[in-house]
Amino acid sequence: MTKELLSLSTHDFIAGIQTVAPKFDSAIYPQQNLPADDWALLVRAGVLLPTLPKDHGGRDSHVEMCRVVETLSEWNLPLGMYVTVITGVALRPIAMFASEEAQREVLPAFAGSDPMICGFASTEPDCGSAMSGMATTFEEVDGGYRIRGRKHWQAFSISAHWWLVSAKNDDHGRRYGYFIVKRSEGFRTVEPYEPLGLKVIDYGLNEIDAFVPRHRRIAAGDRNLRPMVEMLMASRAMMAAMGCGFLRRVSREAHAYAEGRQIGPAPQSAIRFVRYRLAAIDASYAICAALNHHLQTSLDMKKEMIDAFPTVQAIKTVATERMLSAAHHYQQLVGGEGYRYGSPTNMAGQAFLDARVYTIFDGTNDLLSQQLTEYCLARLEGRSLSRFLATWPLTAPGVARHGLDLNFLDRELDQEHLVLAGRAIAYAFAITEVMRWATETGADPEQARAAIEFLKADIAGVAAEFALLDTGLLDVGEDAGTPANGGGHSRSIPVAART
Repeated sequence: MTKELLSLSTHDFIAGIQTVAPKFDSAIYPQQNLPADDWALLVRAGVLLPTLPKDHGGRDSHVEMCRVVETLSEWNLPLGMYVTVITGVALRPIAMFASEEAQREVLPAFAGSDPMICGFASTEPDCGSAMSGMATTFEEVDGGYRIRGRKHWQAFSISAHWWLVSAKNDDHGRRYGYFIVKRSEGFRTVEPYEPLGLKVIDYGLNEIDAFVPRHRRIAAGDRNLRPMVEMLMASRAMMAAMGCGFLRRVSREAHAYAEGRQIGPAPQSAIRFVRYRLAAIDASYAICAALNHHLQTSLDMKKEMIDAFPTVQAIKTVATERMLSAAHHYQQLVGGEGYRYGSPTNMAGQAFLDARVYTIFDGTNDLLSQQLTEYCLARLEGRSLSRFLATWPLTAPGVARHGLDLNFLDRELDQEHLVLAGRAIAYAFAITEVMRWATETGADPEQARAAIEFLKADIAGVAAEFALLDTGLLDVGEDAGTPANGGGHSRSIPVAART
């Protein structure tokens, strides 16, 4: 069956995924860890093949990686993340950076019909987003490396067969390493976690005490965390594909619910504020569709993505905010039924639970927003931030076309301002992308206009929060303390001053 899938056109290949995806409809599919037999059904449909090089049995296609995740997310958002973690987070670095010997050992197993799973172990109990503080260590021994430590909140904590594990060594100056580890070599789960949403994915606390042969160390720079930043680029960018599929479903079902529910003599959709909520949902879908268009046409997960750092930060924050906002509007529309598990009339409750975590994991949106601002500040070259954004290719078209007033950003920026400024920068980027999406795809001009108006309102909201901070809201006295690094600045941003 796999060989037959390799000969299909992209259209026919995605059509096969579209045939299988409805079997996992989140409105009726059990909220439980995905059984191996069900994962095998998806593997046989080819969901892993676009990630794999052709030399190792794959289809090797960036666009197909995006479209597979978009298709699955329309029916089951957690399933879109399930595939993204295996493909974009775990297998992609192996396919791109591992030795040929390691690739031959690992990748062909994922090109077959067996329900194989690969995860990425990075986050630790005492180390969240500040990965420089990881405690998992590696040391060189005869024939390879000994890795010891604890990891948690890894997708597939219990079920993954292979792992990409990050670790550090402080013996002769800090070094970082990334290793391909087989579960049976010393990766075990000591405590399962119970997440609020994303039930198809298993999470937990893991302990590692493993010997890894030398050839299974990923070839990556070891003096800073730049390789890990790059490894996370693909999954963050894929939030656009997940958001596009998910919000297509939410928009469709929200409209159907509002038009079918009678409130007195008229449908619920006749109520003007209901129509506002529907417009907000549709705008969120349009924004994610535009970001997904950028993902498919301007990015390439088959190549190193570090130069796309600001783009990916913006995509992740805007797409996930829009997913959560639309899910909230949908839940409000259906009232009490939206708080009911397994409601026969809607999937709003589950949609909200599943969307909620997206602004948190894979780098919290607050952190990514701060890093986006810092990236821009490092490239001002004597300009004000608003002037930089007026000339930066990622934001300039939107600033010029819509006269965006970003002068409120031209001031001394404390840590709280850095976070908020990053949101405004991301919204300006999204406006530019909605414009490009409408031009290149022939999208409904009114749909694009509404999406841009919502994004402009988001920027105005950031300006209002700046003004709120100016009232002294955070001036609580000298006892408030100062971040340990003095300025509260993050460190995981590319150093090269590229514009």
